[in-house]
Amino acid sequence: MAAYLQWRRFVFFDRETVKEPPGPDGAGGKPFALPPGIAVCDSGRGSLVFGDIRRGRGLWARWIWFLPRSLQLSSFQAYKLRVTHLYQLKQHSILVSVGEDEEGINPLVKVWNLEKRDGGNPLCTRIFPAIPGNKPTVVSCLTVHENLNFMAIGFADGSVVLTKGDITRDRHSKTQILHEGSYPVTGLAFRQSGKTTHLFVVTTENIQSYMLSVKDYPHLELDTHGCGLRCSSLSDPSQDLQFIVAGNECVYLYQPDERGPCFAFEGQKLIVHWYRGYLIIVSKDRKTSPKSEFAGNEAQNSDKQVLNIYDLCNKFIAYSSIFDDIVDVLAEWGSLYVLTRDGKIHVLQEKDTQTKLEARKSMLFRKNLFEMAINLAKSHHLDSDGLSEIFRQYGDHLYNKGNHDGAIQQYIRTIGKLEPSYVIRKFLDAQRIHNLTAYLQTLHLQSLANADHTTLLLNCYTKLKDSSKLEEFIKTSESEVRFDVETAIKVLRQAGYYSHAVYLAEKHAHHEWYLKIQLEDIKNYQEALRYIGKLPFDQAESNMKRYGKILMHHVPNETTELLKILCTDYRPSGDNEGPGMPEGKKANSEEFIPVFANNSRELKAFLEHMTEVQADSPQGVYDTLLELRLQNWAHEQDDQIKEKLHNEALTLLKSGRFRTVFDKALVLCQMHNFKDGVLYLYEQGKLFQQIMHYHMQNEQYKKVIEVCELYGDQEACLWEQALGYFARKEEDCKEYIAAVLKHIENKNLMPPLLVVQTLAHNSTATLSVIKDYLVNKLQKQSRQIEQDEQRIKKYREETTRIRQEIEELKASPKIFQKTKCSICTSALELPSVHFLCGHSFHQHCFESYSESDAECPTCMPENRKVMDMIRAQEQKRDLHDQFQHQLKCSNDGFSVVADYFGRGVFNKLTLITDLPSGKAATTIEAGLHREPLAHSKRST
Repeated sequence: MAAYLQWRRFVFFDRETVKEPPGPDGAGGKPFALPPGIAVCDSGRGSLVFGDIRRGRGLWARWIWFLPRSLQLSSFQAYKLRVTHLYQLKQHSILVSVGEDEEGINPLVKVWNLEKRDGGNPLCTRIFPAIPGNKPTVVSCLTVHENLNFMAIGFADGSVVLTKGDITRDRHSKTQILHEGSYPVTGLAFRQSGKTTHLFVVTTENIQSYMLSVKDYPHLELDTHGCGLRCSSLSDPSQDLQFIVAGNECVYLYQPDERGPCFAFEGQKLIVHWYRGYLIIVSKDRKTSPKSEFAGNEAQNSDKQVLNIYDLCNKFIAYSSIFDDIVDVLAEWGSLYVLTRDGKIHVLQEKDTQTKLEARKSMLFRKNLFEMAINLAKSHHLDSDGLSEIFRQYGDHLYNKGNHDGAIQQYIRTIGKLEPSYVIRKFLDAQRIHNLTAYLQTLHLQSLANADHTTLLLNCYTKLKDSSKLEEFIKTSESEVRFDVETAIKVLRQAGYYSHAVYLAEKHAHHEWYLKIQLEDIKNYQEALRYIGKLPFDQAESNMKRYGKILMHHVPNETTELLKILCTDYRPSGDNEGPGMPEGKKANSEEFIPVFANNSRELKAFLEHMTEVQADSPQGVYDTLLELRLQNWAHEQDDQIKEKLHNEALTLLKSGRFRTVFDKALVLCQMHNFKDGVLYLYEQGKLFQQIMHYHMQNEQYKKVIEVCELYGDQEACLWEQALGYFARKEEDCKEYIAAVLKHIENKNLMPPLLVVQTLAHNSTATLSVIKDYLVNKLQKQSRQIEQDEQRIKKYREETTRIRQEIEELKASPKIFQKTKCSICTSALELPSVHFLCGHSFHQHCFESYSESDAECPTCMPENRKVMDMIRAQEQKRDLHDQFQHQLKCSNDGFSVVADYFGRGVFNKLTLITDLPSGKAATTIEAGLHREPLAHSKRST
């Protein structure tokens, strides 16, 4: 039981008297007054509703009046005698009234549809007598369910009549007696919870609850005391729709199956209502003067009455005031309207929430009543910012009192609104670290922590050495991670909690941190290598490049095996093989060669594996393998092993993988003095002079001759260089000089004079060495001179003959005596075609076989050859660069010049077609015109 005397009082409502609206002349401001005789009233659907008002000149007619917000009264006649009860539904424009049309106890229930009109008045949809059974009795109370399916009427004889169905129609509803008793029914209320409907029935002596959603309507007696008329009401959902019964000593709250809390509000209760979470009670003023207490009825009617508005949740009085003879309290338009017997209407306007809270908080904070302030703010739905400020002030109050545990709980309630640094600075002392830990934990649970908060929380755990809390914090499921994982890993690593850091790194796929801790802190190289083998290809590749050297230093064999897999057909070790698995990937093996620094044995195994399983390995793999084999060969002391290594290196060179990097392979072989490799590469690169120079440096005379014999046809200067080499030797090299001279003579590679000059430098070479060479050379030249002289004589004779023929053609007539066609060999017949060359043709044969009317078909092939040769010589006349190149590279420059001179390159060449136009009558072409020749033949 809560004693209201201890409840604090506030003025959360402003009281005003309703005044008349201004008239046309602007006059107004008088208190609005209702006509006298009000018996009942209700409110809803935007109007205040009144009943049983005296009107007219001594005529009595019972009307129902509507007062809208504009204060323009309207009415209609509802009964002939009196209106005793009104019930205005809040969700429907339906008004239910109880009244009398004739003398006696004959109450009638009328249901009005306010949206429909009948002759200007609301439509009455239903009328039925309100009599329980056959015995007339007075109606004491009335209630209607908002779903229009239930209506309950209470009577003074203790009966309750329930109408079930559509209450607006007779045909669709059923009326029955629900309750019978010996005590007058003073209050009724429907309670709807889900699909369950209850009816509370209160009399002057007891309280009962009926369940209407179950057949036979089971009931339960809740209490053995009741209340007077208008002293019960139903709360809203903020109080769980409890039934409120106000006795003279206490106010009781009831659930459908039990009694709830009790409040000790003393005084004789006259009216009880529920409004927006407030309990409104009108009671007699206990401070009534003694004179009024013994006064008669007339004096008592003017007694003062107290209206109190209670906040049951926060246990304070929101408003209290004294009125004169209250008729009823109505709620409409967001305000309370108090009707008094003198016809005045007083409005109670609730102050806005912020004003109430400021007034309340200022007083409560001064008295440190923070809990009450918090409850007040919650009940008035203060926003989160306002609540947070109250929590902060409450926390500051507790902190200043030294109650750090309580303070941190209040600060926790400010998370999301108050800057965390405000709280953190207060609890940085070592003695308060557990409070700071609690705050940071909640900050992370609400996903509002940043990296600094995570760092601080983990440091708190490590300072407290609270491993259980630390594990609980980091071992949350993936969906519940509320901290920066990377920051947590850094802090744990720094604090030495390597296992926790590794757990976080592995769980949240921070591969770099996992490997860094395993390799640098824990030194677990095998585990790090295993972890890399489980990573996706791209990450496994990048981490092997980063940590490969460390792993190779400590676990070389395992690292080499992983690299082999990574560069051939990599699949993460955790994936199961099957037909649905994606194709394996492979890395560039050349990029991992630096990993094998100082591990030549593993590097050789890796490179050999790559060349075996992957013939198209990068060139760098083959280059490195060659260098490695050459190093091993150069440093090996055992002859058998050295021979094996020699063969391996040479085999690798001959594999054909070094064509594009010929120079690099040659340098490697020269650096390691790999003789066979150098010679092989010279041969592949067609560096025949280098091969010969190599043998010359080693004074291998036979090898020099062999090189000349092998490659002399491809590079003729080898014999000249060999001759010069042997000529410079002071040793007796007559045998080798003779062999060289023999090839020079056979190939005519050098002029004899140059040979003599070359051998003149050798003191051991005598004339007998070159005697045979010179004799043979002179004999060949003598024979060549004879042949040239004969050819010259022949060309001169031929030239003389041709010139004579040309002169004859120019000066003498040409007689055509051919009797056969040169094409078909048949006898010539007219028309025929004759050419100066002596060939004759039938005209039809000539037209069939000739390609040009001006050329002889028989001589044309030979003529074209000559013309092509002339044109080719003409085109080559300007090939200066080509001439200079041949002259420079040739051993016999004179022969090159003579060749170009013989082609006419240095002469002005004039073709027959270049003759002047004035001599056209004497040209050869003039005799080749077909028509004149044919005509002359026909004329002969």
